[in-house]
Amino acid sequence: MTREQAQVETPIGVFRATVVDGAVRTAGFLNSRVARGPVRDSAGVRDALAAYFAGYVDALDAIEVAPQGTEFKQRVWKELREIRAGSTISYGELAARVGAPGAARAVGTANATNPVCLVIPCHRVVRAGGALGGYGFGVERKRWLLAHEERPTGLFGDVTAAPRAASV
Repeated sequence: MTREQAQVETPIGVFRATVVDGAVRTAGFLNSRVARGPVRDSAGVRDALAAYFAGYVDALDAIEVAPQGTEFKQRVWKELREIRAGSTISYGELAARVGAPGAARAVGTANATNPVCLVIPCHRVVRAGGALGGYGFGVERKRWLLAHEERPTGLFGDVTAAPRAASV
């Protein structure tokens, strides 16, 4: 078993992923702005993270994940990866998508215990009515991530255009 770390400095803090046998097991923002410890990443996770923060918001789709959790949590986390960057859904809608209508609270718990934050995009789930709701790494980070992922729309909107920097 190979265990490596992928780490990147971002505008909203240091982000680190633990990669086991080529798949991300855990990921999240560190409390410190200073990177610590050896960082090796033969799976290319760091490059995908750097591309995401550079504006290529679909770069995370190529990262393999292997979170550990119950069968229900696995269903929720798998469905979270189907939410396209630039989109949000409510907890209730996510519950319906995983075949558990009326289980918005259980979906919220699965979302809150997501061990692979960002790559499994729990930040794209909002409250009914569009309020942001919570985020384990802070609502300001959630707000930044959602703004970063916004896509141009309208007649001249081109999702393949050069990335634009998100403001903090």
